Amino acid sequence: MNQQYVLYIYQAIVFLFAISVHESAHAWTAMRCGDPTAYMLGRVTLNPLRHIDPVGTVLLPLIGMFTGFGIIGWAKPTPVNTRNFKHLMRYDILTSVAGPASNLLLAACSLVLMVVIAAASPTARGMIQGLAAARIAPEGESLLVPLVWLLYFGMMLNILLAVFNLIPVPPLDGSHVLRHFLSGAALTAYDNVGRFGILLLFLVGGRVISVLFSPVEATFRYVLLRLM
Repeated sequence: MNQQYVLYIYQAIVFLFAISVHESAHAWTAMRCGDPTAYMLGRVTLNPLRHIDPVGTVLLPLIGMFTGFGIIGWAKPTPVNTRNFKHLMRYDILTSVAGPASNLLLAACSLVLMVVIAAASPTARGMIQGLAAARIAPEGESLLVPLVWLLYFGMMLNILLAVFNLIPVPPLDGSHVLRHFLSGAALTAYDNVGRFGILLLFLVGGRVISVLFSPVEATFRYVLLRLM
């Protein structure tokens, strides 16, 4: 099998796990804040079948794979009934940021695991240093190769998902935070523009995502190399 397709399989595995954790974090936090809606619908689970969106989880990643853009997308939105929140602003913001926060936590866990296996294996250390410092792809028949790839993609894709979802464009998680600080005409205009949020992101969002993603990615790479 072509190596590129093997790498896409690794990315798909990481992507499904990452979005499952992301949506579960939303659902669990909402439940803790007083809204059991998502919990009652079985969304507090790492089973990806509960979170798959036909467009965001299947179609868009496939397009990204075959066009070479890379895997990006979203899961089925977690239903939240904010009327169940005793403190609307506080709990809505907590529920919204729980998803991106869970992805950053997964990215940090991947980083730590790479540091651990690098300390245990000089071979793994060389592979990880090559990826982190110069993006040199690890090769060979060692079982460490798929492990290093999975952990590396675990770090990178989770950073990307966290950054992407924190962009304050509806319906992304960041918009649920920003709109609590708007009122009157500004809120109305924001909601009206938000109807076309995803379309705007596809048209002009690539550069925005890159600008936001790059410093976070660089920070994780720097920490990884410093700890090895």
